[in-house]
Amino acid sequence: MGKVKPGLTQETDIPATILTVGQAARRAGLTAKAVRLYEARGLLPPAERTSSGYRCFTEHDIQLLRFIRQARDLGLSLAEIRTIIGLRRGETPPGREVITVLQAHLDAIDHKISNLRALRRAMTGVLHTAAAHADQGQPVPLCQIIDTSTPAPAPAAQ
Repeated sequence: MGKVKPGLTQETDIPATILTVGQAARRAGLTAKAVRLYEARGLLPPAERTSSGYRCFTEHDIQLLRFIRQARDLGLSLAEIRTIIGLRRGETPPGREVITVLQAHLDAIDHKISNLRALRRAMTGVLHTAAAHADQGQPVPLCQIIDTSTPAPAPAAQ
């Protein structure tokens, strides 16, 4: 590579204080694909671009990407995150609105836990029946899992 002008990176004409999508992704603990997706879905404002078309990200963008990653780690959907970000961009503190979003998410988690507990009880019963058959030297009724299980609960809306 040739010489680089002071203040510019070797990769492009991007100033050293601005990051490329790959650099921003690494700093935020994401993939470049995720960063592009979040931009396309409106979670990030559209990135400024260099004359050669490279996206430019700032430290503020990195902070927002880290927030998005942490919210995803908590299981929040992109729609929930978009709502919270929209509230954060408002001029007044989002207080109750964020609490409403988080409470709805917590309620969905509780519903999933309830469904998983019911599934665990059903699976435990099937396991005990199968073990009893095996202990008595009888064939284990594999189809019993399908034949006697209750219909699966509908997945919770997200």
